[in-house]
Amino acid sequence: MAMTPAATYRLQLRPDFTLDDAADLVPYLSRLGISHVYLSPCLQASPGSTHGYDVVDPSRVNAELGGEPARQRLCQALEAHGMGQILDIVPNHMAVAGDQNPWWWDVLENGPASRYAPYFDVDWEASEERWPNKVLLPVLGDHYGRILENGELEVRFREGHFTLHYHEHSFPLDPWSLAGILGGAHQDSGSELLGFLAESCARLPRPGSATGGQRERRHRDKAVIHQLLAGACRDEPDARAAILARVDRINQDPDALDALIEHQNYRLAWWRTADRDLGYRRFFDIKDLAGLRVEDQEVFEAIHQLPLRWYQEGSVQGLRIDHPDGLRDPAQYFQRLARACPGAWVVAEKILEPGEQLPEDWPIAGTTGYDFLNRVQGLFVDPEGEGPLTALWEDLTGESACFDDQVYQAKRQVLQDLLGSELNRLTSLFVSICEGQRRHRDYTRHQLQQVLLEAASCFPVYRSYLRAGEPVHPTDRAHIHQALSRVKARRPDLDPELLEFLEALLTLAREGHRETELALRFQQLTGPAMAKGVEDTVFYRYHRLIALNEVGGDPGQFGLSPEDFHGACTEAHRRHPQAMLSTSTHDTKRSEDVRARLCLLSQVPEAWTEAVRGFWAHNARHRSPEGPDPAMEYLYYQALVGVWPGVADDEAVEALLPRLQGFMEKAAREAKVHTSWTRNNPEYERAVQHFVEATLGDDTFLQQLQAFAALLIEPGRVNSLAQTLIKLTAPGVPDIYQGTELWDLSLVDPDNRRPVDFAERQTWLEVCEAGPTPERILEDMEAGLPKLWVIHRTLALRALYPHWFDERAGYRPLQARGSRQDHVVAYQRGPDPTGSDQAEGVVVIVPRLGLDLGVEWSDTRLTLPPGDWHHWFTGENLEGGEHLMADLLGRFPVALLASAPPPAPGQNRDSS
Repeated sequence: MAMTPAATYRLQLRPDFTLDDAADLVPYLSRLGISHVYLSPCLQASPGSTHGYDVVDPSRVNAELGGEPARQRLCQALEAHGMGQILDIVPNHMAVAGDQNPWWWDVLENGPASRYAPYFDVDWEASEERWPNKVLLPVLGDHYGRILENGELEVRFREGHFTLHYHEHSFPLDPWSLAGILGGAHQDSGSELLGFLAESCARLPRPGSATGGQRERRHRDKAVIHQLLAGACRDEPDARAAILARVDRINQDPDALDALIEHQNYRLAWWRTADRDLGYRRFFDIKDLAGLRVEDQEVFEAIHQLPLRWYQEGSVQGLRIDHPDGLRDPAQYFQRLARACPGAWVVAEKILEPGEQLPEDWPIAGTTGYDFLNRVQGLFVDPEGEGPLTALWEDLTGESACFDDQVYQAKRQVLQDLLGSELNRLTSLFVSICEGQRRHRDYTRHQLQQVLLEAASCFPVYRSYLRAGEPVHPTDRAHIHQALSRVKARRPDLDPELLEFLEALLTLAREGHRETELALRFQQLTGPAMAKGVEDTVFYRYHRLIALNEVGGDPGQFGLSPEDFHGACTEAHRRHPQAMLSTSTHDTKRSEDVRARLCLLSQVPEAWTEAVRGFWAHNARHRSPEGPDPAMEYLYYQALVGVWPGVADDEAVEALLPRLQGFMEKAAREAKVHTSWTRNNPEYERAVQHFVEATLGDDTFLQQLQAFAALLIEPGRVNSLAQTLIKLTAPGVPDIYQGTELWDLSLVDPDNRRPVDFAERQTWLEVCEAGPTPERILEDMEAGLPKLWVIHRTLALRALYPHWFDERAGYRPLQARGSRQDHVVAYQRGPDPTGSDQAEGVVVIVPRLGLDLGVEWSDTRLTLPPGDWHHWFTGENLEGGEHLMADLLGRFPVALLASAPPPAPGQNRDSS
C-alpha cells in the first residue's frame, strides 16, 4: 500500500555495506523515528561500484549487495517494524564498460541489427563516413595504429567464442567477420563442420541492412553457429587447434588483425576522441555511461521491471528518480511512471535555479530537496558580510567576484572541452537544417557551432521542457529568449538573423523532423553544461564563501531574510507539500554541519580576514612556485576551518591529512585551471599535496587555526540544530543522510561516503530514550547528542501527530518583537493554523545569526498562540502569550513547543 513517508533515512549501499547490513539497522532506524529506508541504487552495477549509478543489468539485484535473497531479508525486517522503502533508480543511462552489460555487448556484436540497438541513444546515421554504422569506443591509451603495432590488441578464442582484448577491456566480434578465420581453420584441419560454419558466417545478414525478418534470422543463425562451434571444439580437437593457430597468426600480423577489427561494429580509438567524435549520448562527460532512450515504451519497461514489480507487490512505496533532466521527455516519463505505479511517492533529483519551479505536468511529490537546502541555509548567512568577504576574495586572488561571468566562461569551456562530442552532433544537425534554407545555407559549420555554443553557455536554467506537437510553455519561451538575448549582448559579432533563426528553432516555430529534433536535443545539452560548468567547475574556482557553493545554490545570492524564507515555505506548502527536504546528500559539496559552521564567516568577516592574512603570511614558507594558486589556498583554509574537529588532538589532525589531500586533489582537478581529470599536471598536484601536508604538520599554524576555529564550533552547532529542526518540521518530508544524526564534518564525495559508526549512534540513542534532562543532553555536545535528541524527539512527535506536519497541516509564520527580532525564525504548524490563533499543533523557534548573541536576547519576545504548550526538548510547560526569547531558549538552543505533552520516558510511540 502506498503511503507518504514521515521521514526517510538515506543508506549508501556498496560491497562492504550490503542489503543485509541495511536490514540489521532497521530496528535502530525504527527507534530513531524513521518511517522509510531510502536506498541508493541496488540493481546490478559494475563490479566494485560504491554508488550503484553504473547499472549494467536492471533485471537482477546486485550480487555484491547480497542479491535477491538479501533484498528479501531487508523487506522482511522492514515489514516487521512497520517501515517502508524508497528506492533510488537510474532511468537515464547504463554503464557500458567491459562485458558486464549484456545489452551493450549485444549492440557491439550486432551493431544496428542488435535488438538492443534502439535502447541506447546512439546516432548511427550521424556516424562519420570513416566508420559508418559503428560505435566509437574511445578506450585506447594512445592512437589506434600505435596500440595495434605495439601488440596491445589481441584476439582470443575460448569455449566457442571469439573476443578482442585490450588490457582489461574486452569486446565481442561480429560473427560475420569470423568467416575468414573459420575458413582458414577448415583448410588446415579438414573439418567439414568448420567449413560449413565459415559459409554460415559469411551468409549472415550484415548489421547495417538487417531489418525485420533478416534481423531475426541473423540472431537465430548466430546462436546456432556459436552452439555448433562450441560443439566442434569439444568434439574435434584438431578443429580447435586449427582455430587457435589461426588466431595466433592474426595476433602476430598487425595487418590481418587490423582487417579483422575494421569489420567490427565499433571503432576503437584514443580516449581523447570522446571529447569530439563520440556517437552516443553520455551521462555528462563519462564515456562509460551511455544514455538510454527511455522514452520508448519497451525500454521503459525493461529498465523498470524490478522496481515496478516491487512497488506492485508492496515492498517498495516510493521512488527517487536520478537525473530526469537527462531524459528526452521528462513529463512523458513521469506520467508513464504514475500510470505504472499509481499512488507511489515519487521525487526527482531536479536542480531548480533560484525562482524556478517544477514543471506543472510532472505528476510527482517534488524534488529531492536541494532547493530547500539552499533556502534554509540562507537564513544563517549575514548579508552584511558580503562586502568584506568580497573584498577579501578579490584582494587575495586578483579575480573578479562577478559570479555570472565565471559561470559563462566555465560553461563555455566545458562545452568545448568535455561535451564537444554532443556539441558536434548538434552542429551536424544544424548544418543539415541550414542546407535546406536558402537564407541560411551559406553559414559555415564554425558559425553554426559558435551560435549553439553561446546559446548553451548563456542558458539561464538547466534546460527547457519542450514536447513535440505541443505548445511551448511561456516559461520555456522566456528562458530561450533570455539565453539568446544574453548571446547578443556578449557576442555582437554573431549575425543577429542567425540568432533569430535559432530562437525560432528552439521554440518549435519551424516545422520539420530535423527542426524539432534540434530543439529536443538542445535540451539534453544544456543540463550537462550547467552541471559540469557550475557544480563541477565554478564551485571549485569561486570561493568567496564556499558554504554557498552547493548543488542548486547561487553563490551570488548572499543570505535570505526570515520573511523571504517564510514566503518560500508557504509557496512550497501550496505546490509540493510532500517534497523531500534535505540538508546533506551523497552529492553535496560539504555536509550540513560544515556549511552551518562556515556560514558564520559572514558574521565575522573582519576577524576572518585578519586570520586568513595571518595564515597567508605564515604559510608562505610552505608554498612553492608550482602551487597552490591563491584561489586554491583560500579554498583550503575555508575547508579546513569547516572540518576542524572540536577536540583537535594529534590523532584527529593526523586523520585529517588524507581527507584534505583527497579533497584538494579533487578540487584542483574539478577547477580545470592548472590540472584536470583528463590532463593531469603532476607538478602542480604535488605542490598542493605538499602544502597540505606541511601546513598540517606546522604547530604554529595549527595553533592559529585552532584559535580561530574555536570561535565557530559551538555557534556552528547551534546553527546545525536550528536547520535540523526546521528540516524536521517545515512543509515536506525530512530526509536524514546516513550518519548525520550526530555531528558530521564531511567534504565532497568520497569523503561523505566514509563508513558510519552505527554502534556509536545506537548507544547514544539509548541515552535519548532514557528521558534525560536538557542539561544532560548538552553535556555531550561534543559527541553530537543534542542533534540526535532533536531528531529523535521531533520524529516521535511527527509519528504521534502526523496531521500536524503532512499536506493537511498549515504553515503560519510567527514574528518576534524587540531589538533582536531579526535573529528569530518561528512558525506554527498544525491543522491549518493560518486562519486564526489556535492551540493545536506545534510552534518551532530557532535562533539565527547568533554568533554575537550568547545569551543576550535583551528585550526580544515572542507571542505564543493561546493555550497550553509543552516544550518537547526540555519538558517545560508554557502558557500562550508573550514570552522572552531568553526564557524560551534558556535551557536548550532550539525549541519545539507542542499542544500535547510528550510521552513518559520508555513509552513507545505506538502505545502513547
